Amino acid sequence: MAFRMAVVILVLAALAGAWWLLQILGMPGSFSPEVLSVWLKSQGRVGPLLLMLLMVIAVIVGPIPTLPVSATAGLVFGVLSGTAIAASGALIGAMAAFWIVRFLGREAICKRFPDNPVLARDGSQRFLTITIFLTRLIPVFSFALISYAAGVTAIHAWRFAAATLIGMLPMTFVFAGLGNTFMLHPVLTVLAGLAILAAMVGLPWAISRRPDSRLARWLRLD
Repeated sequence: MAFRMAVVILVLAALAGAWWLLQILGMPGSFSPEVLSVWLKSQGRVGPLLLMLLMVIAVIVGPIPTLPVSATAGLVFGVLSGTAIAASGALIGAMAAFWIVRFLGREAICKRFPDNPVLARDGSQRFLTITIFLTRLIPVFSFALISYAAGVTAIHAWRFAAATLIGMLPMTFVFAGLGNTFMLHPVLTVLAGLAILAAMVGLPWAISRRPDSRLARWLRLD
């Protein structure tokens, strides 16, 4: 446990250091694509790394919107390169959030819900993978909250990474191509994330009460 805590502290310290670096380099207070693009263009060759770093922080911290960062990537670096940069930063941030919760919170949650098939070590990987994919495909759900919630479940890390990357690529590409985005009220994103978490915990339990149903057999929740 001490080792896990040390790793998490190291990650959080690196996150704080990255945020401090961005502030030193003059990152603007506004996250609109137009303002961010002007700042990134002024940073020269390190611009892609700074945008990726900003995306990592946005994913882990949560309230920082990720869609404007994706739009900025398209404005500054083009659709294909911008999509690759934004997606790489989002994946790194998602994996960091995933492992933070898995290190610190999974055991406690499993003790609280010992019979939930999603939390069990032999839980349905198919159901969890599909759930993560769908929440990444629909950008209304909080990217950070889904990453944290996934760390509590039994999903394998590689499955989480694959579902996250494949699921977020379409919308990342779209927003990078448009160079524009919309802002969601933070309360709505939090509520949407909590709703998905509730579904991830409650739906498998409900289906497991009917183990002979076609849906239960397909999702492998037995």
